[in-house]
Amino acid sequence: MNTRPALTDITALARNTARANTHSEPAMFLQEQAMLEIKERLNQVNRTFKSIAIVARFPKIWQKSFPDAKIVPDNDVLGLEVQTYDLVIHSLSLHWANDLIGQLIQCQRALKPDGLFLAAVFGGQTLNELRSCLAQAEADLYGGMSPRVVPMGEIRDMGDLLFRSGFALPVADSIVTTVSYANVTRLMHDLRAMGEGNALAQRKKLPDSRAYFDIVKRIYSDVYGAEDNRILATFETIFLTGWCPDESQPKPLQPGSATCSLADALGSQEHKLKE
Repeated sequence: MNTRPALTDITALARNTARANTHSEPAMFLQEQAMLEIKERLNQVNRTFKSIAIVARFPKIWQKSFPDAKIVPDNDVLGLEVQTYDLVIHSLSLHWANDLIGQLIQCQRALKPDGLFLAAVFGGQTLNELRSCLAQAEADLYGGMSPRVVPMGEIRDMGDLLFRSGFALPVADSIVTTVSYANVTRLMHDLRAMGEGNALAQRKKLPDSRAYFDIVKRIYSDVYGAEDNRILATFETIFLTGWCPDESQPKPLQPGSATCSLADALGSQEHKLKE
């Protein structure tokens, strides 16, 4: 039996998602950016995908570019049939998964042989400024720290998870976006408007004092302020690419199977090492 505590409070996450979907000033620029980046990656693949599934918290953004795709919510158990799709996209919500590897495995099993998986997920550089300021302010005021920002994986770790989940030819790359805000209040407003408020299961439930946020604002302005009295926030998006294994895919040669030496290929002289 799995006794590991849940990372995400799914009720709070659903509430944050619903609030973002009905927000008067939605902040979906990172979702839009992820969608455009994934479309660009698909343009580089010489293949027509006829059966597409997308895991999405905000389906309207993805429906515009993939009108024929099946779109399912990012529940712990995904509504995807086994070996049914030749393309599965996971759209910028894996960082909230209670079982990230389980989500990847479900996507891999939903693919037909030689089907393609693409995902966008927030990476470890995301909101590093805010995380640092929140932690320092809480330590200064309360003498301790509580979970406030969801942990996010590093690019090397995410690539390894693709391999562990059964994908062939795994690739991970990232883009970093720096956004300027008038102040911390505007940054937090945008996080709510994009559905990225604190939904951690172990989060502090009681509201913070004004003094706490005053300290956060002061630290943020002092450490991460820009020349025009604005502040900067970093968002890293990692893009994952993997294929469902198939016999037609290229495979690495076995060690010792080379038919010529590296020296011959480089046109240089080979010298044996002295024993």
